[in-house]
Amino acid sequence: MKEFAVIFDMDGVLVDSNPMHKKSIQKFTEKYGLELSEQELREKVYGRNNREWIPYLFHDEAMSPEQVKRYADEKESMFRDMYRDTIELLPGLRGFLNALQATQIPYAIATSAPRANVDFTLDETGTTRYFTTILHEAHFDKGKPDPEIYLKAAAALRFEPARCIVFEDSLAGVESGHRAGCHVIGITTTQTSEELLAKGAVATYADFRDVTLTDLEKYI
Repeated sequence: MKEFAVIFDMDGVLVDSNPMHKKSIQKFTEKYGLELSEQELREKVYGRNNREWIPYLFHDEAMSPEQVKRYADEKESMFRDMYRDTIELLPGLRGFLNALQATQIPYAIATSAPRANVDFTLDETGTTRYFTTILHEAHFDKGKPDPEIYLKAAAALRFEPARCIVFEDSLAGVESGHRAGCHVIGITTTQTSEELLAKGAVATYADFRDVTLTDLEKYI
């Protein structure tokens, strides 16, 4: 088997969380008398970190980091409270993680989400034991579609980006992985297959039930 590493985005890849993010964002924006269009959600929010989209929402690019954090903590708390009772892994993911472990293929999480959301997701789905390499919002200065997140994830796994396969669901995320030099596979929880392929994905899947290690080898 060829040597390669796997990097997972989290929201929309490990769990189909973007519908609940959308609901929590709507609740948050309504509280402050603001709104985001569907196009803005797809292009300005999904796949990006709170440091980017919250100032955009409030039309305040000079917003202080402290204020951004207060708003972000409020919104993410809403998200976790709303999602706690229904969160579940994407179909086939647990079996795929078992296969990665059994064959000793290195893998990591690289997400724009804050650490609190990572811990919540792993705890609530019973997958904490699977992940030892986790990069989250605090590890990056530039959000997706900048390639920084995936360049750092590849470095953390000690693999060249060209030997890394990224699983992504957002347009910004696919572009980020592609610009980093990784091979990106789209998960169609958030965008269509056509949209993800147009951004540079080499293939798309609805979930992990049909993803095999043999499939992944052909992209390296």
